[in-house]
Amino acid sequence: MSDNPTTRRHISADKKREDASLDTMLRPQQLTQFTGQERLKDNLTILIEAAKARSEPLDHVLFHGPPGLGKTTLAHIVANEMDVNIRITAGPAIERTGDLAAILTNLRTGDILFIDEVHRLGRAVEEILYPAMEDFVLDIIVGKGPGAKNVRLKLPRFTVIGATTRLALLTAPLRARFGAQYRMDFYEMPAMRSIVMRGARILDVEIDDSGADEIAKRARGTPRVALRLLRRVRDYAQVRADGFIDQEVADAALDLLQIDALGLDELDRRVLLAIIEKFGGGPVGLDTIGASISEESDTIMDVVEPYLLQLGFLERTARGRVATPHAYAHLGMALPDSGDSADKQQPTLF
Repeated sequence: MSDNPTTRRHISADKKREDASLDTMLRPQQLTQFTGQERLKDNLTILIEAAKARSEPLDHVLFHGPPGLGKTTLAHIVANEMDVNIRITAGPAIERTGDLAAILTNLRTGDILFIDEVHRLGRAVEEILYPAMEDFVLDIIVGKGPGAKNVRLKLPRFTVIGATTRLALLTAPLRARFGAQYRMDFYEMPAMRSIVMRGARILDVEIDDSGADEIAKRARGTPRVALRLLRRVRDYAQVRADGFIDQEVADAALDLLQIDALGLDELDRRVLLAIIEKFGGGPVGLDTIGASISEESDTIMDVVEPYLLQLGFLERTARGRVATPHAYAHLGMALPDSGDSADKQQPTLF
C-alpha cells in the first residue's frame, strides 16, 4: 500500500487505500460466489469438505501468484466455509518473535491465521513458526544468559493460510510446511466480465454487456484492477454520460486514463519503447531498462513484466529481455531487419 508512482497506476494490482472499504463490500463470502479459478475452487472444496467430515482443522494452505487475483478473498471464504475465526496479519508487520507469540497464543482451535506477504517474514520469526505449524507448540526462551530456560507451550490446532506474490523468495522449510499449495492465474475474459457485472450490481451502476466487456478486456485479467476501472468509468459516466456505461462511454473513459485496448498504460509502453528504441529490441538487462526510464528494476520485474510476458510482448533470454514481433505490432512499429536480431530468437526462461 505504498504511495510510490507505480502503485498510483490505475492498472496496478497492488492494494490501495481507496480499495480497502470497497474490497469488503465487493468480496464474495462463499466459494459458490467466487468467479474464476475453477480448478483451484474444486481443490479447495474437496479440502474443506474432507476436513469438515473429519471434524479437523484445515491443513495449512499457501496461495501464490500475481497481486490482485483474490488470495485474501479466498482466505476469508475458507474461514466462512469452515465457520471459524480468521486473524489477519502480514509478513512485514511481524517484526519480533514476541509479536508472533502474542498472535499464536490468542488463537482458538480451528482458527485461521492469514499471513499476507508471507515471504517477508524474518528468519527469527520463521524459526518460531516452524514448530507452531508442524507440532502446534510454541518454544519460548525465558530469561537471559546461563539461567535462560526453554519453555514449550502447547497451542490449539489452527490453520495458517499464507499468501505470496514471490514464491521463489519463500524459504524451502517454510514452503514445505504448507500441505496445500495453489497457484492463482490471471482470469479469462468470461470470468472478468462476470466480475465487472457483479461489481456494477453491488455499486448500483447502470452498465450494458458491451461496457462490461470493454472494462474487462482492459483489466489485465485481474479482478482488483477491473473493479477499480469500473469505479473510474462510473465517475466519467456520471459527469459526461448521464450515468450509463456502454462501450463508447467505457472506451472514452479508459482512453482518457491512457489505458489502451489490451490494458497497457504509460509505464508499460515506456518499458517496451525503451527496449525497442534505445536498445534495438534487446536483449537488454532489467537494470539497464530501469536506469533508462528512471524506474527500479524490481518494479519492472514484479509490476510490468508479468503481464507483458503473458501477452507475448517480451521474451526472457539468457542475455536479457527481448521485445517480440507482437510488441512491435501493438505499438505500430516496424520490425528490425532479421539479420540484426538473428541472435535474439532463442528464449531461455530463468
